[in-house]
Amino acid sequence: MSRVLAALSVSVDGYITGRDPGPRRGLGDGGMLFDWYFDGDTPSAVFDGFRLSAPSARVFDAAAARVGASLAGRNTYDDSGWGSGGTPHPDAPLVVLSHRPLPAEHPRQTLVTSGIDEAVDTARRLAGDKDVALMGGGVTTAALAAGLVDELILHQRPVLLGAGRPYFQTLPAPVELRLIEAVAAPAVTHLHYEVVR
Repeated sequence: MSRVLAALSVSVDGYITGRDPGPRRGLGDGGMLFDWYFDGDTPSAVFDGFRLSAPSARVFDAAAARVGASLAGRNTYDDSGWGSGGTPHPDAPLVVLSHRPLPAEHPRQTLVTSGIDEAVDTARRLAGDKDVALMGGGVTTAALAAGLVDELILHQRPVLLGAGRPYFQTLPAPVELRLIEAVAAPAVTHLHYEVVR
């Protein structure tokens, strides 16, 4: 069965966006969270145009190559400008969890309105023998609360944003993690955890 992972860039103080994110504003003043995608000499084997440091390319491409479907909440969908049909992964379809209809139907996007369980089931079906990547703090928190997340990857940037959308929202109970790998790279530290059940 597909594994479910969340792999997001995050500030040291836990934010995945800066202040005032939104449509046509992207991450607000938090754009530096993704500087590590473009500050190296090693091209990504999965994402055209990404040039990472060698340690970051190894970590990033290993996770990206596993993805068979992405699952995002509505804030992430709108902030990222995917309303025109784009997806966060070049080869994987996108499932959007939202109570509101999408602006238009697109062949690589599937809307789920009935909750995180059905959204993850739909993403797993679309992923086939690959894994599901969660996008956004709300979806990640809902999936953690439902016991559906297998792995968390924090691409931690050495910056304190002071405000924005947090990676994790309030959980009903503690979630124990086991560190799989920690990779120090230029301008980012990659922390890969398994969720302990």
